[in-house]
Amino acid sequence: MTTVTTRAVEYPADDLTMIGHLALPAGADRRRPAVLIGPEGMGLSHVERRRAEALAELGYVALAFDLHGGRYLSDPEEMLARCMPLLADPDRMRCIGHAALDVLRAEPRADPERIAAIGYGTGGAIALELGRDGVDLRAIGTVNALTTGRPDEAARIRCPVWAGVGSEDPIMPPAQREAFTAEMQAAGVDWRLSVYGGALHAFHHPTVDHAVLPGVGYHPRHARRAWRDVVDLLAECLPVTQ
Repeated sequence: MTTVTTRAVEYPADDLTMIGHLALPAGADRRRPAVLIGPEGMGLSHVERRRAEALAELGYVALAFDLHGGRYLSDPEEMLARCMPLLADPDRMRCIGHAALDVLRAEPRADPERIAAIGYGTGGAIALELGRDGVDLRAIGTVNALTTGRPDEAARIRCPVWAGVGSEDPIMPPAQREAFTAEMQAAGVDWRLSVYGGALHAFHHPTVDHAVLPGVGYHPRHARRAWRDVVDLLAECLPVTQ
C-alpha cells in the first residue's frame, strides 16, 4: 500500500466555513491528476475520506469536499431541510462545487489541467452541475445522482459521464433515469448508465447507526462493483502515469 498524506482544509462556501479532506499520494516529484469527491446529503464522513485516501493510494490528489460547514447531518429531516433547497438551486450547487474546485486547483501537487469530479447523491448532483457550467473536467462520475439540469446546459459538459443507480431506488426511479439519459443523449454527451439489480438508494454507503430515509440500504456486492466502475472511469479518462 502506498503511503498517503492527509489534512483537513478549510475554505468558504455557501456562507459557511467548509472543512474538506485532502489526500496526497506519496512523493513530491511532480503534479498528479486530481479528483474532487462529493458526499451524500448527510455530508462529509469517514466513507468519503477513505475514498479520497484510496484514490491517493492509486496516485491521485483527492479532495473530499464538505456540504454543511463541518457538520454531518444524521437527522434525515434536518438533512432534507438543507439539501432539498440546495438541489433546487443549480447556481448554489455550482458555487459549492467551484469553491472546492478552487482548493483542489490551488494544491501544488495537483495538476489543474487534469481534474475529474465524482460524487454521491447531493455531491454527485454538484459534480454534474460543474459539468453543466462548462468546467473543464476529464470525467464526471455519480452514484444515485441522476439529476437533470436547466434546458440546454448539459451541452456544456465536455467530458465523459458515468452514472450508477440501484434498480430499486425509489428516490431515483425509472422515470428519473429516463429523463437523465434523455438529457445526456440530446446534449451529445459521452454517457454511460449502470443499473445495479436489486439495489436501493445509497447502496454504496455502509450501514449507519442512525435513522435513514425509506428506500435507503447498503448492498455490499454492488458497492464494490460501483467503486470498481469509478476507478475504471478514472483509469480511462484520467490515467496516472508513472
